[in-house]
Amino acid sequence: MKSLSLVVAALVAVVFLWYVAIVTRKNRVDEALSDIDVQLAQRHELVPNVLQIAKRYLEHEKDLLADIARLRSAAEGQLSGADAQTIAAKFSAENQLSAGLGRLFAVSENYPQLKSDALMTRAQATYQEVETNVAAAQRYYNASVTALRNACRIFPGPVIAPLAGVIHLPPFFEAPPEYTGPVNAAALL
Repeated sequence: MKSLSLVVAALVAVVFLWYVAIVTRKNRVDEALSDIDVQLAQRHELVPNVLQIAKRYLEHEKDLLADIARLRSAAEGQLSGADAQTIAAKFSAENQLSAGLGRLFAVSENYPQLKSDALMTRAQATYQEVETNVAAAQRYYNASVTALRNACRIFPGPVIAPLAGVIHLPPFFEAPPEYTGPVNAAALL
């Protein structure tokens, strides 16, 4: 009888520890989403300033500027507390905004006055810093999602995950397809 009590106690302890591990990992995913939100908010605050600076020089690129403003509006909104589909849609909108800003900075290279403008140079440097921080936050998020998925998929995780409030596993952040192929250096020159 004593050995059965020890086995039951050990089993309860394992289940409890696994539950704690899943909840902890779920909280890390939520924290990572919040970190991404903070970095994306900085990006969204920077975009209007970059557009204002660029407007002075890029009269011929009104469509591009309007497109970036539209992409920024579409990408706004927080990730925290969102479901998997909302998170995936947000990541897609952010990728489109990032690509639009990349196009703007590429076009600005053709305008010597804009390229040498101190405000634009500072804005580009700030943008690069924000993008580096966004990438770091996305890597942390993906690592947190991996840990949560592992805990939920390894037995007894599938049994305990619903008890811990993990019904649907969050999606990974994935780079858009145009960023995953080989780089064609000839096209860049």
